[in-house]
Amino acid sequence: MVFRMLVQSNNANGETYYVGDAAGWGFRVVGWEDGKNFKAGDVLVFRYDPRVHNVLVTDEAGYTSCVPPSAQKYDSGNDAITLGSGDFFFICGVPGHCEIGMRIAIHAV
Repeated sequence: MVFRMLVQSNNANGETYYVGDAAGWGFRVVGWEDGKNFKAGDVLVFRYDPRVHNVLVTDEAGYTSCVPPSAQKYDSGNDAITLGSGDFFFICGVPGHCEIGMRIAIHAV
């Protein structure tokens, strides 16, 4: 399962990516991941206002439908997630946010 491939600690060998760059994790961030070459050990940092957003790690079906059957939830406003290898799907779990582009799909080798 995807969740066991995520590690909560920083890896000194990976790159650090700030999701959404200077704008952070917000509306219409979908596509931010395009053109990036993610590797196992890279760290994604999600910065956002935790009063209005969160981060859910889900599967492809949850990403596509914006209704995850199960998900790991982050809600600190400054979440660092280290990638394993494989496909990873992240959405905002606040109703309506995923549908307007608050989601990314990552493939790490």
